[in-house]
Amino acid sequence: MRFKHSLWALLTTLTLNVPVSAHAMECSSDDHILQATTTKVTCFTLQDLKVLGATEIETSTLWTDGVHQFTGVLLSDLLQHLDAEGNTIQATAINDYSITIPASDAVDGGPIVAYLMNGETMSRRDKGPLWVVYPFDSDAKFRTETI
Repeated sequence: MRFKHSLWALLTTLTLNVPVSAHAMECSSDDHILQATTTKVTCFTLQDLKVLGATEIETSTLWTDGVHQFTGVLLSDLLQHLDAEGNTIQATAINDYSITIPASDAVDGGPIVAYLMNGETMSRRDKGPLWVVYPFDSDAKFRTETI
């Protein structure tokens, strides 16, 4: 499946090297906004993600008008924190929309797991709480048909 330069779809789970059907949502607290599954399940709150460090990207997306500022944790930093290995990342949304992201995209200067847009949290009603955002406008390597 192909994906665009910014994935907005209510990201709630990242599965690394584990088939999507092999796990159920295990993070039950209302404070948890991300579940990551590697060899174990790790639940993240917004504060947990902020502790991993913040990166800002200014870019346009297919789902917004104009350029917006996104703040979040580098996907590469998140994977390093999880000690994740593998070739693909399965990102799944609250509405069960799912996309496969090549782990090779998780590089310094690459996509972030954004938790703020223009300094504001993103509500579930407004396609939040998390987006995977690629630096489409600032890096030509991300301006391909696949991305």
